[in-house]
Order: sequence, then C-alpha cells, then structure tokens
Amino acid sequence: MSSVRRRTWGSIIPALTLAAGTLFAASASTARGTDLREEGRTRITELITAEQRRTRRELGDYQRLRREVDAVSRAAGRHDARARAAQERADRLAARAGFTPLAGPGVRVRLDDAPRSGGAPPRGAAPDDLVVHQADVQAVVNALWAGGATGLKIMDQRVIATSAVRCVGNTLILQGVVYSPPFRITAVGDPRRLRAALDSSPEVSIYKRYVRAYGLGYSVRTLDRVSLPAYTGNVTMNHAKVADDPDGDGA
Repeated sequence: MSSVRRRTWGSIIPALTLAAGTLFAASASTARGTDLREEGRTRITELITAEQRRTRRELGDYQRLRREVDAVSRAAGRHDARARAAQERADRLAARAGFTPLAGPGVRVRLDDAPRSGGAPPRGAAPDDLVVHQADVQAVVNALWAGGATGLKIMDQRVIATSAVRCVGNTLILQGVVYSPPFRITAVGDPRRLRAALDSSPEVSIYKRYVRAYGLGYSVRTLDRVSLPAYTGNVTMNHAKVADDPDGDGA
C-alpha cells in the first residue's frame, strides 16, 4: 500500500509543480516584475493626481477668461454711461458676494479624524463614528455664518453662499479639489460672536460628543488677523433674489 502511495504522489507532484510554475509565470508576465496589488494602488493614485491637475488647469483657464471678460466690460464702460454705472455697482457688491479678498480678525476651526491605533475601534464605535463627515463641516460653516462671519474659507479656498461642501469617505471635495483631514475652516468676523455661535450650535454640540467619546479632533483659535482669498469658482444659480444696494441707489 505504501509503495502505491509513493508512486501516486510521485506522479502528482510533477504535475502540481508544472501547474504552479505556469501560474507563477503568468503572474510574473502580467505584473512585469512588480507587485500587482501595489500597482493597482499606484494607478488609482496617479488617476486622482491627474484629475486634480486637470481641475486646477481648467480653473486657471476659467479665471483667465473671466479676467478677459471683466476687461472687456470695463472697456465698454468707458464709452457707455449705463455700462459704467452697472460695473460700478457690481464692484460695490463684489465684496459682499465674496469676489474680492478679505482680511480682519477671526477664528479658525480645525476638525480631524480620530487617531488610528491599528487595533479595534473603541467599544460601541462604528468606523463611521471615527471620521469627520460632511454634516460636521457644514455644521461649523453654518454656525460661523450665523455668528456674523463676513467671509469664510475652507482649507485654502474661499466659500460663498452657493458653495457646496461634499465629502467622499473621509475626504472633502471643494470646487473639484480633494482634501484630506484635518479640515480647517477660517472665518473673518468678531471672534467673540463667532465662538458664541459655535458653542450654541446644536449640530456642533453633537460633533463635540463624538470628540469626547472617540477622540475626534476639534479646536478653535482666535486670530488677530486672517486673510481670505477672493472666490474664484463658478456661480450657477437656480433661483436668485436681487440684494438691497448698500449705497441705497435701488435694486
């Protein structure tokens, strides 16, 4: 019986060796000497980087074209009194709309995911409990507007009333640019009012519970002077209402 077993294994082992060699050769040919899993991750990273570069390039083209349109409009205003009056009124409203840089005292709020120790999450916590969500960023933004902020930026981009905050996983997408935590929201305004609005916001209070329970990051700094860039994105509206003219010359 033992000799039969030895003979059987003796015939099977070469076949197994041949099959394994074929699989290894196919894998090596496909990978071309690289780690297949690592190559997949690299390709995804390269795609994301390429899309971000394309977005920034298109944003640069948009800003250049908008400057050209503004230059043409101002040139027309030199010869047309109505066009000049309209341009002057647009310039006055630009600051309120966020289309000019802004500086002054304010606050900066920092939100961050809970630290990852590599082990199991805290007892009772789901993975979603350990990351900053879109609703958390929006809660801070809404509280700062309610506190009288005259301007806001998220990370390095100015946001206005029509700006949309979007999160995918634990990353934030703003005007086509992807940001990873920690997320920084900076507001210009009276620091005391802004802090009071954050403290009284029910939505921010909910986030603070998760800060205490699971270690998410939350901090608020008062700044003597912050600078916000002008908003440079596109503006698409479904509904709009003419704002009151701050100079009282009609809508």
